[in-house]
Amino acid sequence: MHYQPDRTCGRPTRSGAPCKIRVSGSDVACGTHATEQDKAVAESRRKGWTEGFEAGRESGASSSKSRIAQLEKRVEELQEQLDAERRVYEVDGFQVVQVGKYAYRWRGSDPLRVGDRVLLPENWLSKVKEGPGHTVGVVTRLGTTYRGSLTDIVGRALATDGND
Repeated sequence: MHYQPDRTCGRPTRSGAPCKIRVSGSDVACGTHATEQDKAVAESRRKGWTEGFEAGRESGASSSKSRIAQLEKRVEELQEQLDAERRVYEVDGFQVVQVGKYAYRWRGSDPLRVGDRVLLPENWLSKVKEGPGHTVGVVTRLGTTYRGSLTDIVGRALATDGND
């Protein structure tokens, strides 16, 4: 719809002079002079405009969602590429693994695999959350991108389900 300033009805009044009531949007005449056909035409124009507006909005939203998904996939690919370039699997000759979101060093003779259960040393947070003593964790990934000092894994956890 385009803006038409000072558009008036223009239909003849009882005196024969043109009606000076302003009309806007899809209306072709004022409420007093509009016929059923005028009202139907105006409603059809409003409906068409609204449906077109909604279709355009949905199309834009769909396009945006698609582009966002593409960009998120690209960011993930670049993060994996950067991770692969920076990931180390050994530090000082010992295997490095991730348990949850933290990296640990394994000094055992048999290498650990993803899914292995290990005993982690007590730290201030585990002491508060789980009480004193070692905690059990699961190896979630081999290697690390972390470059700071690493804590040693105490040992392998004993299997409780009898499958190991």
